[in-house]
Amino acid sequence: MHRRARSRFAPDREVVPVFYGIGGETFLIRHRIAPLARTLLLASVAVLMLLPVLSTVVNSFMTATEIGGNYASLGKTNTSEFVNLKWIPDWVSFKQYVQVLIASPQFLHMFWNSVFLVVPIIIGQLLVSCLAAFAFAKLRFPGRGTLFFMYLITMLMPFQVTLVPNYLMADRLGLLNSHSSIVLPGIFATFGVFLLRQFMSQIPAAYMEAATIDGAGYIRLFVSIALPMVKPGLAALVVLLFADYWNMVEQPLIFLQDAELQPMSVFLSQVQKEAFGVTFAASVLYMLPMVLLFLSAERHFIEGIQLSGVKG
Repeated sequence: MHRRARSRFAPDREVVPVFYGIGGETFLIRHRIAPLARTLLLASVAVLMLLPVLSTVVNSFMTATEIGGNYASLGKTNTSEFVNLKWIPDWVSFKQYVQVLIASPQFLHMFWNSVFLVVPIIIGQLLVSCLAAFAFAKLRFPGRGTLFFMYLITMLMPFQVTLVPNYLMADRLGLLNSHSSIVLPGIFATFGVFLLRQFMSQIPAAYMEAATIDGAGYIRLFVSIALPMVKPGLAALVVLLFADYWNMVEQPLIFLQDAELQPMSVFLSQVQKEAFGVTFAASVLYMLPMVLLFLSAERHFIEGIQLSGVKG
């Protein structure tokens, strides 16, 4: 039996159905347990994903002797020992950070190499992607659909397919063993165009027509209407680009033969057992910019990812 609760004094409140009988009790139990089960499941997945990060932070404050004892079994083939994962250091030490920040300048040098590679790529790709996305979304010109389809094909190609042409082009232009061999292909990557076009396609045409009637040109339409309305998309693109190029390894290994030009990601990908402690400290410092960027743009990033799936 089902009866709907009524209240003439609170007509704007949500009407809650009241159930009687065994069937109603079963429904209420499921209605309350299902959200709790989903929350517990998602919390468990989140904890599992945070464990490697937490382990890295904890190990960065351990002494070299303690780290060597915990990971002594790594690299040994004829052994039944396991890695000793500890979540509380026996003795908190900042020696690893002192070595990374002060005693070994090459780590900071490689960190700034990463910055000098990623920042120009993000700035350049934002500029190119915004202009190209506005043209594909709001301008009418012959071959627009075909050209955008070619963009999509390029975006869907694996990185290994475009690696050889990029290498040959950099060699012809004399850009090998320089940051430009990585920065220039990154600036003209196609993912940003695709993402921002999804946002600009959702801008109502009435806004553009009203501004055109008032005498606005293409530049005014782009600056005053298009850009302010795609801020979530810009935030999402910045975070995604930073995460992608901040952690790149293949491009620096192939295009940069000089070790002094390589970023920190290359060093972290070539971890030596003797330098575990320093590597943990360098990893913590290396992931701080990514974490801070995501926390500062979290709301816009999530909104941008959600809106990017809406068909324009």
